[in-house]
Amino acid sequence: MCEDDHAGIGRRAVFVTGAAAALTLGSVSFASAAPREQRKRTVRGTLPTGSPDFVYVPVEVPADVREIHVAYSYDRPAVPAGTPGNALDIGLFDERGTELGGRGFRGWSGGARTEFFVRADDATPGYLPGRIRPGTWHIALGPYTVAPQGLAYEITITLTYGEQDETPRPVYPPERARGRGRAWYRGDCHLHSEYSDGRYTLAEIAELARAAGLDFINSSEHNTPSAHAHWADLAGDDLLVMLGEEVTTRNGHVVALGTDPGTFVDWRYRARDNRFGRFAREIRRAGGLVVPAHPHATCIGCNWKFGFDEADAVEVWNGPYTPDDEVALADWDGMLVASVRAGRDGGRGWIPAMGSSDSHRSPDVIGRPQTVVLADDLTREAIQEGIRAGRSYVAESSRLSLSFTASGGRGEHAGIGERLRVDRDTPVTVRLEVTGAPRCTVRFVTDQGVLFTGDPLPVSGAGVAEWRTTASYAAYVRAEVRHEAAAGPLPGALAAFTNPVFLGR
Repeated sequence: MCEDDHAGIGRRAVFVTGAAAALTLGSVSFASAAPREQRKRTVRGTLPTGSPDFVYVPVEVPADVREIHVAYSYDRPAVPAGTPGNALDIGLFDERGTELGGRGFRGWSGGARTEFFVRADDATPGYLPGRIRPGTWHIALGPYTVAPQGLAYEITITLTYGEQDETPRPVYPPERARGRGRAWYRGDCHLHSEYSDGRYTLAEIAELARAAGLDFINSSEHNTPSAHAHWADLAGDDLLVMLGEEVTTRNGHVVALGTDPGTFVDWRYRARDNRFGRFAREIRRAGGLVVPAHPHATCIGCNWKFGFDEADAVEVWNGPYTPDDEVALADWDGMLVASVRAGRDGGRGWIPAMGSSDSHRSPDVIGRPQTVVLADDLTREAIQEGIRAGRSYVAESSRLSLSFTASGGRGEHAGIGERLRVDRDTPVTVRLEVTGAPRCTVRFVTDQGVLFTGDPLPVSGAGVAEWRTTASYAAYVRAEVRHEAAAGPLPGALAAFTNPVFLGR
């Protein structure tokens, strides 16, 4: 085994890739070896605070290599309270390079694994199997946070030589399941497994999704499509599995929802780089929806900084309901008000809300919450169309169901995400039917604020709330179902909420 030292970052090594600043270190070289033999190299270095977002370690891979194995570790010194410690992500790019767009992308495990391998016939979850071709490969390091003492790392690269096996042809899940025609379908579009930083297996996710009463899910591993080719046997007539990615940038996360199989979306940029629009369009070209995730989450790098001009929907409720979600709900409501005032509420200008579990491991509850979509059938295209149109509501479980409508005096009728076309002063009746929400309270929210709060629902959880208004008084109405408040004037946690019904011509 040979060892190299990478000293601290030198200025001449820093370059800009067209997005976030990056650094390339000195190359690691290997000699050829006899078949079935191995060669190892270990490199060490220290990254200071203020390091670039990505640091690349070039590895010169000779011919006749059948497997690349990488193991790494780094120090975690004690830091003062409130100061981030060390966190170092890792991934791999092949001889096609590290250019933004990911042509050479071969995998990413973030900080979830300490080692990985790639071969033609197999790879560690998070990584893509494929031929090991000679050339300059790159180990990608992502110093997520660096302690004041710096981040000392060690990487051991092992090449195994020999004949390569065939790469299996990927098989993807079907884009259609057995639906009920035009109906309400329940789904969870933000989930993680062992193919990124989750602990659930794909089989466990499928089993728990069915147990939660879901009709569809979306594969959304961090920065990798590596799970896509492993879902086919777990989908079925009763469960539509859509494919996507959670694109985890340093300035917020976005769910690519329902992209074409195998689609990779790059994440190596910040808001200041003006690259997000390019990749949002790439998601849509691949047939997917652009959904900013947990926009007000407080974890490092989670807060959304890219704006919402490219969003097809926004994940307002993420996992168990918390103050972060309450802020996201209020922010989304403010966007609805702005769209009404700008006259954009009748078309593409308003952004529908969604909710997903973001489940990673037990005891995370898959399907809490879930988005319930009115779609023409249980297909990828129909579900996406329903989400994009805002014909949906969010509920904490499949036990809770809503029916929300607005009607005028002459038989006019509109549902969630639709417009009730009536004159400004025509009386409008707003009606919400609820099941599965014991002791919860119904509220109707408009562009003027909360204008109706009902009495608590009975222990049975079923009830009806009605309210009369006009389009001159309320440009839209949306419904909230809330649990009992814990204390004080603040409302209780959400049990469910709807996208709006717009009123007026």
